Amino acid sequence: MKHFLWIGIAGFFLLGFSGGAPDYHKAPALQGDGVFSLLRRYRLDQHSCNHDEFYRINGMTKKNGLVVGKYYSLPVLLYTFNGKTIRSSIGIDDWNLAKSIESYNDAMFKEGNQKETFQSSKVLWVPYHLLKCPTPDISVPAQEEGPQGEEMADLANEKGGSRRFPIFGKAYENVPLESTKLKGRVYYISSGHGGPDPGAMGKRSGHTLCEDEYAYDVSLRLARNLVAHGATVYLIIRDPNDGIRSGQFLDCDRDEVTWGGKALPWEQEPRLAQRSGIINDLYKKHLRQGINEQYAIMIHVDSRSHRQQTDLFFYYQNKNETSKQLALDLQKKMKQKYEQHRSSGQYYGTVTPRDLYMLRETKVPSVYIELGNIRNAFDQQRIIVESNRQALANWLLEGILK
Repeated sequence: MKHFLWIGIAGFFLLGFSGGAPDYHKAPALQGDGVFSLLRRYRLDQHSCNHDEFYRINGMTKKNGLVVGKYYSLPVLLYTFNGKTIRSSIGIDDWNLAKSIESYNDAMFKEGNQKETFQSSKVLWVPYHLLKCPTPDISVPAQEEGPQGEEMADLANEKGGSRRFPIFGKAYENVPLESTKLKGRVYYISSGHGGPDPGAMGKRSGHTLCEDEYAYDVSLRLARNLVAHGATVYLIIRDPNDGIRSGQFLDCDRDEVTWGGKALPWEQEPRLAQRSGIINDLYKKHLRQGINEQYAIMIHVDSRSHRQQTDLFFYYQNKNETSKQLALDLQKKMKQKYEQHRSSGQYYGTVTPRDLYMLRETKVPSVYIELGNIRNAFDQQRIIVESNRQALANWLLEGILK
């Protein structure tokens, strides 16, 4: 990484360096991203000079679209933090500018865009606009860019037709259409926690198990199953680079975002309000289109005493018969499968109403699923064994198809 010197001349900062071009932070384009939404994720969208610089450093014009999964240079310069001060690290005297840079780095860490603080990583992010156009001059994008390409019901009409969805990862991105049994239905799959909040945590063989990673993997597998049968599916929480993963131990990270590429808030209630709001907005949009069969499924992993073993259990919305029936259908299928595959033939998963935020505030008929106790060694097998994660997704699909 290079070290740069900024020299103030006539009120402007000019970049002086030797030995090549500056280093910029790079980030992937997510499904549905345009330049506005990609920059918005890093708090860069309200400054026109950031947009101009983005096109310049990537050798693009405004006619170019973004390629999902491709990494683009952002107008965020990278400096080596010397462990002392921001001013001495980048060669400036302006105390207010240094504080603005510090605040930006703090925000990027809290929102999950940085995995470590700049003090720990020794990498300091300097957004271009703080040096060139610190006053915001874009209030609302001329054309709001929304997610596209993931409303999956009508993308292939022939059985076996191949469709590509990069969110599932390279090995799983092509999803043949197996049937149209779910055509005309919309499903919102929301895995628990994510971003700054890993959720419940357990330990096994020296590895940390994070609830959000395992809930997300099962959610991806379920979403892919639904897509294969013609459903329109929205993954409300998304990771740009995980995809469906193999193996037992899934690395914990903080880079999850929402549908639409927004960062997850640090505090719990705003985080839940954000995802329920996304679901409700999409729900109303599809209602206006005449689509009434819409459902939300929230997938979590519980945390209890390590001695307490639990089976999958289901919560539904109080006084919502559609929500209750979906929960009963899923639980019935799980009971049948456990009778076939568990040596004892016993299954103790329950179905109960619960006044949880996501069930209370989400307008769609919803079911909240707990996959097991992440601290119990027996229950851990249910989520760390890859074939078990796929079995859970398959059995949930069967409960939906019944």
